[in-house]
Amino acid sequence: MEDDTGGGASPCFAHLLVDGHPVDAETARDVARFRRAERARLLAARTMPSQERERSTAALIEGLDRIVARKPGVTIAVYWPIRGEPDLRPWMAGAHATGAGVLLPVVVDKAMPLEFRAWSPGCPMTRGIWNIPVPVNGEARVPDIVIAPLVGIDRDLYRLGNGGGYYDRTLARLQPRPRIIGVGFAGCDLPSIYPMPWDVPMDEALLSHGTHSKR
Repeated sequence: MEDDTGGGASPCFAHLLVDGHPVDAETARDVARFRRAERARLLAARTMPSQERERSTAALIEGLDRIVARKPGVTIAVYWPIRGEPDLRPWMAGAHATGAGVLLPVVVDKAMPLEFRAWSPGCPMTRGIWNIPVPVNGEARVPDIVIAPLVGIDRDLYRLGNGGGYYDRTLARLQPRPRIIGVGFAGCDLPSIYPMPWDVPMDEALLSHGTHSKR
């Protein structure tokens, strides 16, 4: 769900209904403000020298190799890196080479769940909503594993993302529920993001300094 609940509420209403969830309006606004501030801080912290970024990304890729079996018949949703996210495209290419199905998230429409489309190295890509590259003709599939980029992650493995709510909206609806792994650079951990009813926790979190946490 969007962190910014937007607008105001009539004083006679004690609660808002957000994505089907009853939420206290003042609490929702406070949490949204907190998340915006933390998001800005953590995005700024992603600015690092190229060699440090390469080392951190290589460490994440090594970590993924330890915890994710890339094999035929397994479908893995990854992501196209934006806003300084770890670039896992080499790992994606390796997964494809082993026979695993690699998927990319596609924003079909604003405020709607994501669709996961098949990707392969060199496949035709186009700019989707938010100008993010997506496969042109990839088949929509349900992943066995979802690897989600982290802006932040708290001790209960609730994810702070870019603020659009697409992953929460999507993961809450996927059946059967996939294995969900959040990946991010070291230093993105938080005590709490103050989870709201619509937030979906990660099953695992992998950070570039080697920490691998599970629920």
